[in-house]
Amino acid sequence: MDVTLNAVAQGPLVLGLTPTLAIEGWQIALLAVVLLVALVVVVIVGQFFNLYVQALFSNAKVTMIDLIGMRLRKVDSRIVVYSRIRAVKAGLELSTAQLESHYLAGGRVSQVVTAMISAQKARIPLTWDAATAIDLAGRDILDAVNTSVNPKVIDCPAQDGPRSTIDAVAQDGIQLKAKARVTVRTNIARLVGGATEETIIARVGEGIVTTIGSARSHKEVLENPDNISKTVMAKGLDAGTAFEILSIDIADIDVGDNIGAQLKTAQADADKKMAQAEAESRAAKARALEQENKAKIEENKALVVLAEAEIPRAIANAFNSGNLGVMDYYRFKNLQSDTQMRSAIAGGGQQTAPH
Repeated sequence: MDVTLNAVAQGPLVLGLTPTLAIEGWQIALLAVVLLVALVVVVIVGQFFNLYVQALFSNAKVTMIDLIGMRLRKVDSRIVVYSRIRAVKAGLELSTAQLESHYLAGGRVSQVVTAMISAQKARIPLTWDAATAIDLAGRDILDAVNTSVNPKVIDCPAQDGPRSTIDAVAQDGIQLKAKARVTVRTNIARLVGGATEETIIARVGEGIVTTIGSARSHKEVLENPDNISKTVMAKGLDAGTAFEILSIDIADIDVGDNIGAQLKTAQADADKKMAQAEAESRAAKARALEQENKAKIEENKALVVLAEAEIPRAIANAFNSGNLGVMDYYRFKNLQSDTQMRSAIAGGGQQTAPH
């Protein structure tokens, strides 16, 4: 306060010092802003400084602007930078833009770079576009490259499948149970859109069944099981698949049931049942006809009884009309009694009372 009062008291001299004090305050404010901005820049740069230095000394230079842009685009800069360093060290020219683009598309950048390095070492032609397309299609590009280098064996049928063997019947009716092992390697050119292992297993199984079924005897198959492999291989079963079949080997083959005999037995049993059914049908028809005939006999007997009942009436009418005399009637009665007696003696029926 004393300094202020003295400055006011001194008049013009003090007024000349006032602008100088105002300029110094503005400079301090500006300096504070600059220091704040510098601090922010240092903090931001410090986050990427380690990656920047690693890329720089690995001859895989990445600009600080690219690193900041990755942060703004929510890209994991560590994955991109490390993948670029690995690619450059392996002799692959992959830019940060390519790696970042594949990351943003949902691809597995590290796995794709690893696959391309493995393919290059194995002298397998694999471009960046092809590798990223395979990865984005959902296929395991690294496993595909490894399978191209080291072929894998597929069990046919699959070990976790519903059946443990491929069953087929030769022409002599004997069942054979076979197991096969298919050695394949990945065909990278057909990996996108190509059929998977299940198709290979199904085609090989179909080929084995067809080959065994065309054999005249099961003994021929047992003597030369390699004929199955040769026949199946000649069919080009890997067409349209993501694999190339190198070999088909019959691991095991056993004799099963006599399917032909079982089918003949079943057919004979079915024929027997059909014959029995037809016989029962004919017997039922015969019994029905017999009952119909019995009914007709009873009906005819009833008609005879009705006709016999008309005889006394006819005799009475004959008496009334004078066409029948008393002596004629007695002769008729005697003839009727004689006939009944003879029938009784011969056992032809019981004697009935004369009408």
